[in-house]
Amino acid sequence: MMKQVLIGILCGAAVLTAGILIGHYGIAKGNGSEPLDIVHGPFRLQTVNYPKHYRIKPFFILIHLHRELTKVPHLATTAGDEQTVQLMLKRWQDPETGLDQAWREEYMVYLSFPDPKKPNKVTVGESLEHQNKSYTSDQDDPEVVQPYAAFSPAGQPKGKLVYANQGKPSDYQKLNETVDLRGTIAITRYGGAGRAAKAINAAPYGVIGVLVYTDPSDINDGLMSDSNETYPHSWYMPPSGVERGSFSTNYGDMLTPYLAAKEETYRIPVENITGIPPIPIQPIGFEDAYKLICDVKLDIFNHEELKNSSNVMGVIRGSVEPDRYVIYGNHRDSWVHGAIDPSSGTSVMLELTRVLGMMVKQGKWRPRRSIIFGSWGAEEFGLIGSAEYTEQYFTKLSERTVAYINVDIAVFANATLRASGMPSLQNVIFKAAKQVYAPGLDSTSVYDNWIRYANRTSSTHGTIPKVGYLSGAGSDYAAFVHYLGITSMDISYTYDKSKTNARIYPAYHTAYDTFDYASKFIDPGFVSHQAIARTAGNVLIRLADSLVLPLNCSDYAETLEDYLNTAVTLYQPKLQLPIIVLSFFISRHVIWASSSAGQPTFPGLADAYASAESSGHSSAWAKVHYHLSVLSQAIEGAAHTLVDVI
Repeated sequence: MMKQVLIGILCGAAVLTAGILIGHYGIAKGNGSEPLDIVHGPFRLQTVNYPKHYRIKPFFILIHLHRELTKVPHLATTAGDEQTVQLMLKRWQDPETGLDQAWREEYMVYLSFPDPKKPNKVTVGESLEHQNKSYTSDQDDPEVVQPYAAFSPAGQPKGKLVYANQGKPSDYQKLNETVDLRGTIAITRYGGAGRAAKAINAAPYGVIGVLVYTDPSDINDGLMSDSNETYPHSWYMPPSGVERGSFSTNYGDMLTPYLAAKEETYRIPVENITGIPPIPIQPIGFEDAYKLICDVKLDIFNHEELKNSSNVMGVIRGSVEPDRYVIYGNHRDSWVHGAIDPSSGTSVMLELTRVLGMMVKQGKWRPRRSIIFGSWGAEEFGLIGSAEYTEQYFTKLSERTVAYINVDIAVFANATLRASGMPSLQNVIFKAAKQVYAPGLDSTSVYDNWIRYANRTSSTHGTIPKVGYLSGAGSDYAAFVHYLGITSMDISYTYDKSKTNARIYPAYHTAYDTFDYASKFIDPGFVSHQAIARTAGNVLIRLADSLVLPLNCSDYAETLEDYLNTAVTLYQPKLQLPIIVLSFFISRHVIWASSSAGQPTFPGLADAYASAESSGHSSAWAKVHYHLSVLSQAIEGAAHTLVDVI
């Protein structure tokens, strides 16, 4: 019954498909000018008629941009961050290649930093105070921030060390069956649970502190030696590498939930903040984790403060629909030098804006719809810049934004494209990928290369590349998707997962994420950077210039049906109760939202079901019933917008 009801509701979406697909046939001429050539890249960078001083290959331009962006560490709100702000403004305000308008948007936000005068320490008898081993001069920069867990409370807990796997609720529950966890310090490895969750899950058991390390089996394929196995000999994390990060479960400024963090904005009391570790937590390298035994003492001296953080915004005004926006975003701040995260994405964005800006300044092209570029600040502390922007301009953005394109880490490696996004954008990504050559494979498109690495069977299209779901909050798309409900996507070039078990590129958030690392091991020649620039630019122009928006509702319906089938398979057997009828189906986006259940189905339902199963409390099933009701009414409400006005 459930399946038939929902499919019936969704079939109404097909009435829009024919009209929407009209936009697929071509790119309209903006303002009477010639459309940009997108045959093998959005602008055929090789043949664009550059002014004399720009007649150099994109290869050299991208390398130059990348070097500039990674010269110094640029942690949010530091002097290095301000340097990148000025670089973005200078380029976007350039009279020959700049945008129509560029400015900085400032917010006063709550951030967390270590005390430079009192370094955080982990002690077992003698101190294991962490030091990054230097392999290049980058690690010797005095602005390299010491490893710390942002938003960890200060404290000096001391206690017996216990290994708690990934710090999931089930890990602590199982451990507590045989070990009294009161007064202990847990050591956990990255993965399985969010950073903050490792401490949040521990506190109810009486754990007084948590350590978290990157296990070489999770990121290095087991390799541990810096003498010949890890960086600087390969892309693997060296033993002294420490993954920094924001240890919070929420995104946006913590003191101004659902409000833009302007100086005059109301702020909640600090003691009312939720989603941060209740006990001290500290990241360490696997070299230190290997040495730890017996009693451990943590000395954590982090402190929080209000700091001014800037987004840098730029606009190309649309010629026909200036009040319709396509937004392209990438965060600017990094934990240290951030060569891959985020400077791979920033360099790609700067090259796109340079070429587009030049075409606009020369009067050769102007998009049909307005394009907004966002260089987000303080993303690493919890997606703050993008979240504050969406909170400040909630009404305008929700009513006018066509789509959001996120290119954060543009290049994880150089094997294949990776894309996640709303199903309605799937066909736009496919068309773009078919018109760009894969790096090093001049006779093979990005699309054809992609389908070899990751594919799925579609009931409508047959075998197609696999596009992931934006169901988490891993980057700046989160506020646009989960808060505003805007059609969004995230793309990058990544590694061959059949050849490594690495959960992410190994130097992630460490002091070794440098230009040297990127140019030697991630993307020699910066050819994958070029492929992403062309692919993302192709998508951007299609969304900004197509006569009719190239969004496919039938692909969305197909995904909803897949979600439904998954829900029926997973949950139907246990939901045959009088109070919960699965013929049903918005407190949050019912399709695309952060979920801890890890199931490819409706996130609210999946989380509520997982919680009810693990708790065993009958009252928890009421929440499952609630989410079924929310889901049912949200989908029915959406379906009603497809029929007559009455």
